[in-house]
Amino acid sequence: MEAIVSHFRQGRHHQNTRQAIVKVGDTAEDASKAIGKTVSWTSPGGTVIAGKVTALHGRKGSVRVLFSEKGLPGQALGKKVKVD
Repeated sequence: MEAIVSHFRQGRHHQNTRQAIVKVGDTAEDASKAIGKTVSWTSPGGTVIAGKVTALHGRKGSVRVLFSEKGLPGQALGKKVKVD
């Protein structure tokens, strides 16, 4: 399944690039099926950054993803990720 990285989680003064908001489906029921699955983003250079879906984010089909070793770069916003 494919999803789109829509935003980083952020506060008033900083953004956390290890936590991203990913649009998985159109409804919360579609998105709840993705909880616990792994997410992988491949950079243009071939580096793979993996993460895990942790929770729902809102009721419009978005989920929160926690990336393990390092955060996503800004060029990943708006791009597709693979959900396994």
